[in-house]
Amino acid sequence: MSVRMARWRCGLTRTNRRTIAALIAASALLLALVSGAFDVRDASLRQFGLLEFRGGLVLRSSYQHFGGISAIRVAPDGAHFIALTDKGWWFRGRIVYEGTRPSGIADVEMAPILGADGRPLAARGWYDTEAIAEDGGTLYVGIERVHQIVRFNYGKEGLFARGRPIALPPGLRSLPSNKGIEALVFVPKGLPLAGTLIAISERGLDKAGNISGFLIGGASPGDFAVRRSSNYDVTDAALLPGGDVLLLERRFSWSSGLAVRMRRIPLGEIKPGAVVDGPVLFDVDLGYEIDNMEGLSVHRSAGGEVVLTLISDDNFSAVQRTLLLQFTLAEP
Repeated sequence: MSVRMARWRCGLTRTNRRTIAALIAASALLLALVSGAFDVRDASLRQFGLLEFRGGLVLRSSYQHFGGISAIRVAPDGAHFIALTDKGWWFRGRIVYEGTRPSGIADVEMAPILGADGRPLAARGWYDTEAIAEDGGTLYVGIERVHQIVRFNYGKEGLFARGRPIALPPGLRSLPSNKGIEALVFVPKGLPLAGTLIAISERGLDKAGNISGFLIGGASPGDFAVRRSSNYDVTDAALLPGGDVLLLERRFSWSSGLAVRMRRIPLGEIKPGAVVDGPVLFDVDLGYEIDNMEGLSVHRSAGGEVVLTLISDDNFSAVQRTLLLQFTLAEP
């Protein structure tokens, strides 16, 4: 297992932007390459259904705000990324590769996510930041426990951007306090639902026991549902190049342990009043190199491959890990 060291930068902000100070944290970010096998029982396996394992990293740091990563978006270059923790902090950097295998992270920065008043969102209790979506230079962040979505001009202001709440449907605000918005996807031009922000709850259930979802903005706003099965809850979602939605899900119980799966939902079937479902592409348990996988991003590589990046939330626990895993998805 090879190890690389990267400099850890922490950006601290105050209300008055002219007094912003940037510090280099004393603790370095330790990046350890995950053992070449994803299946811990058979190191020779690389193919898992339509997914091929490219490699992964274990991220560790003694920096007090590192951990709890709950969402990630990787840029089209496959290197730069923006992520967030569920304690209200931005986490961004650049993935370094050896060939197609992730081998390290460079240019790492963290900063508190700011509200409209310039103060950290966490200072007002809006800390359970769980989801992120991109519309060009605009970022949307979902905050689970308080049922808010805030918009940032990230393209212009970067980590200093101030979040402003957007208008939300009444049903979203009535979700259970710890089962609220967990996944956000913005649909770009040229696709069904163009201009719509898709929001999906973790386990806010409708009367039929399905997972509540919401279409915000766009030409056809309204509510829909994702069919719930096998006790899985939603942890994130991302848009595939062809337009379908890839749904990341997690199941945990003390009796059966942890499991992670992905489903492919046709975008054209998502509409007000619909109950959507799709084929399972990936379903794994603790016999594989997984943890509490909460973040999912999709990009197309320079070679044309569809690459999935997953990241885990370690819950700031010494017995869990922050994993960054990558797979190639075979085109159907």
